[in-house]
Amino acid sequence: MTDLRLGVLGYGLRGSLARTAHRPDAGARVTALADHDPAARAEAATAFPGALISSDHRKVVEDPDVDAIVVLTPDHTHATLAREALREGKPVFVEKPLEIGIEACDEILRTAYETGTRLYVGHNMRHMPVVRLMRDIIERGEIGAVKTVWVRHFVGYGGDWYFKDWHAERQYTNGLLLQKAAHDIDVLHWLANGYTRRVQALGDLMVYGDNPHRREAGEPKTDDWYAKDGHWPPHTQRDLNPVIDVEDVSLVNMRLDNGVLAAYQQCHFTPDYWRNYTVIGDAGRLENFGDGPGGTVKVWNTRRSGYRGEADAVHPVPDAQDAGGHGGADPLLVDEFVRFVREGGRTDTSPVAARMAVAAGVRATESLRDGGTPREVPDLDPELIAYFERGQTR
Repeated sequence: MTDLRLGVLGYGLRGSLARTAHRPDAGARVTALADHDPAARAEAATAFPGALISSDHRKVVEDPDVDAIVVLTPDHTHATLAREALREGKPVFVEKPLEIGIEACDEILRTAYETGTRLYVGHNMRHMPVVRLMRDIIERGEIGAVKTVWVRHFVGYGGDWYFKDWHAERQYTNGLLLQKAAHDIDVLHWLANGYTRRVQALGDLMVYGDNPHRREAGEPKTDDWYAKDGHWPPHTQRDLNPVIDVEDVSLVNMRLDNGVLAAYQQCHFTPDYWRNYTVIGDAGRLENFGDGPGGTVKVWNTRRSGYRGEADAVHPVPDAQDAGGHGGADPLLVDEFVRFVREGGRTDTSPVAARMAVAAGVRATESLRDGGTPREVPDLDPELIAYFERGQTR
């Protein structure tokens, strides 16, 4: 079988996904790439020898030697680029979040429906071993019917990853309840088997907003912008983005369409970096301790008691099948996308779910910026829901 020829739009932080997808003679290869940044284009030329490298995305989208498009550009550009590629008749991978507005998400889904071109959204956490393990435990009935889900996201590198570039600006992200929380809201929906219908949130810019050490407008990030063991405590961060108007702490309450109640908490100045999920059913609860290899998911489901660290069952988080990003999820995400482009059919990721994660994040962001006023999450056109649930067939 010949390689699927991929055209990549954008080669920033998620350029790692393009490198993961580049598997010459093993199923897929990057044959064209566009980015506005000359430095990014130079790096791409080295990473993908022989590929067309351009500053003009149209040269990639319209290239007859490109079979499918991978959109890795900043979030606010996704609708324009994805719809252009879909209208060109080329299957599209869109990195999460799908977009930064509900209407923009719906436009992408509507374009995929009208053109019949395949659409895939990169919610890679559905392939993370810890998430698959929790879902398996729930589906086996070990905690009964899910009634409530609590998620805490400790974003230890938040000051490096989200407050030194475009992520820090509302005009590009809307807020970090989209860019960052879209992952967890999607997983929460998947574990609870429902979508958020009503949301209420509080949030604030509590730490990085007071930091005066900003770059000048137009000045690029410094070479040492990220330090795995440095930049602690948070107030020692330097060279932050000139504009910071997104929250670094967010607290969200959700009511899902199946009655499940959920809560999500996000903090960008913690000393540790991981996600903690607690899922409580009517016959037990589970909780993860660590979210990668070496971590565990514990289940309490045999009796009542006071505090006991000894769970009734302890499930080790499986080792990743591949050393790729996000705990081995990125290679599995690419595998599913390539298979979907070639064969069609259902996928574990879902464009509808991706839209619902954004919709919940958008309404939560509106709520937290309005003093916590509850918001209703708008429905998606049932015709679109049915189309995507059928695996994008008429």
